[in-house]
Amino acid sequence: MTNRDRSATSVPLTVLICVMIALAVGGFVWWIHNSEPVAQRETATKRDPMLVETVAVTRGDYKPQISVLGRVVASKEVILRPRVEGEVVEIAENFEPGAMVKAGELLAKLDPADFENILTTRLSELQQAEADLVLEEAQGQARRRGYKMIDKDLEAAQLALVFRQPQLQTIQARVQAAEAAVAQARLELARTSITAPFDALVLERRVALGSQAQPGVAMAHLVGVNEYWVIATVPLKQLQRLRFAEDSGEPSTATIRKRGVWGDDQFRTGVVQRFIGALDEQTRLARVLITVEDPLGHQSGAPPLVLDSIVQTVIEGEVLQDVVRLDRDYLRPGDTVWVIEDDKLSIRKASVVFRDAQYAYISDGLEDGDEVVLTNLSRVREGAELRRQGASQ
Repeated sequence: MTNRDRSATSVPLTVLICVMIALAVGGFVWWIHNSEPVAQRETATKRDPMLVETVAVTRGDYKPQISVLGRVVASKEVILRPRVEGEVVEIAENFEPGAMVKAGELLAKLDPADFENILTTRLSELQQAEADLVLEEAQGQARRRGYKMIDKDLEAAQLALVFRQPQLQTIQARVQAAEAAVAQARLELARTSITAPFDALVLERRVALGSQAQPGVAMAHLVGVNEYWVIATVPLKQLQRLRFAEDSGEPSTATIRKRGVWGDDQFRTGVVQRFIGALDEQTRLARVLITVEDPLGHQSGAPPLVLDSIVQTVIEGEVLQDVVRLDRDYLRPGDTVWVIEDDKLSIRKASVVFRDAQYAYISDGLEDGDEVVLTNLSRVREGAELRRQGASQ
């Protein structure tokens, strides 16, 4: 077969293939057109009102509770150091770490022998000076009597010499110096007895029987037990709501807890005394001073405070008048609240005057008896239909 015959045969075959493809495409288009879904008109279904839980609020006077942390420190603290040198010859049985001592109670005694000898010497010197003074006064009186007998006038300076007034003044000065020396000797002798300056807890004792005490060297560490301090750190913006004892009026009280140690039902009570006037170096919060009486609970039986421990402190703030107290969880973003009104959602702007750890105190935006929506809603819009939990549909 020649090339011309082959070319004539291939042309009808190509035309046939093109016709078949066109028929296939046309059939596919017809099938899609006839299989499209037909739009039908349906009646719209109305959504049910959202089911919500609500709470009715009440306007009134409330005291905010400011929850902070505090550190327990001693209100009275002293490092006992002897004023004189000597051997420790006596130590009280109660003078040991952890013991309680009373004000004026003898804790330790230094060897008093040297100081007793010094006092004896000073007393003899005073007696000698007093005897010399008596003799000099007697001589002065005798010279006055003799001067009257000679009936002669002398100048004041000459009379002072005749009556031995310079000698008298010298001996009087010796008597005064001797008296001061005796007082000093008695004072040093008294300092050999080391006593407690106040009712105290012994934290540390650094001497033993027979040791040599040196002036200025620490013998013991004592803290007062009648009162402890709690140094609490408070945010500056909450400081204005506290009432201090140094101001007029009733001071704020503080409830002190140590739940991990005392349990949930045990607490101590303190009084907010004053603002210390400086910020905490680490937290940059304001520091306030709280006093706690009978910190070891000896009189009340309350759990004892431990020095340097961290405690949870809840301070009662100043009374907020005519406000609504609302749990902070139900204060919505932007300080708004959701209120159900005529079975519809009302979004209101709230004026918050104070916040503590649990509540927000609202002056405007809520009225007495308003029902605040507690449930988180999936569709939040003004006027959305609501249904109270428990109400029939």
